[in-house]
Amino acid sequence: MGLEINTTFPQSWKAQILAQRPLILPQVHRVYPLQVEEVERGALEIMITPAGGDSFLATCALGFNAASLPSGIWSCPHPDWLCAIAGGYAYLINTVAPEVFEQVEYKPVVEVLPVKDAGLLIFASFHTLVAYGAEGKQWKTQKLTSEGLRLGEVAVGKLHGWGWDMRTDREIPFTVDLATGEHVGGVSL
Repeated sequence: MGLEINTTFPQSWKAQILAQRPLILPQVHRVYPLQVEEVERGALEIMITPAGGDSFLATCALGFNAASLPSGIWSCPHPDWLCAIAGGYAYLINTVAPEVFEQVEYKPVVEVLPVKDAGLLIFASFHTLVAYGAEGKQWKTQKLTSEGLRLGEVAVGKLHGWGWDMRTDREIPFTVDLATGEHVGGVSL
């Protein structure tokens, strides 16, 4: 999987993924997360220009060097926020105040699903989902699967998917209510 640029939601910022860090750093350079041992190796470098503000460089530490994990930038339900993902480590960055950010709790995020009609950016781990809206974290599901889930279609305010059940060695369907994060189906553990 290459670097993805997803602008499902309207954004007030402009961003460019850089092939490498510029030799001359801009006046503002932010590193995400704040405490990291090896941010240089494989970091995602993004030049971000917020609405009405000066550009800044965002250096996002790489989670895992795995082509199967998402990497790139996504617009967020709030137009001033940007989601940067580097090897499954997801960072939600306030482009107007770049010192304000949140790292999504999943390490790694294995899939990202923007749902414009619901105003949600949904992140999948191997077991659960967490959704962010314009005001931040909206909900987190209970465990949906023993190991590994697959997201399907969104219809009538519901997200359909499947999770692997280790006891029966098969996929079990689940449905998540996008308004609440409550689910039916999935694996009962």
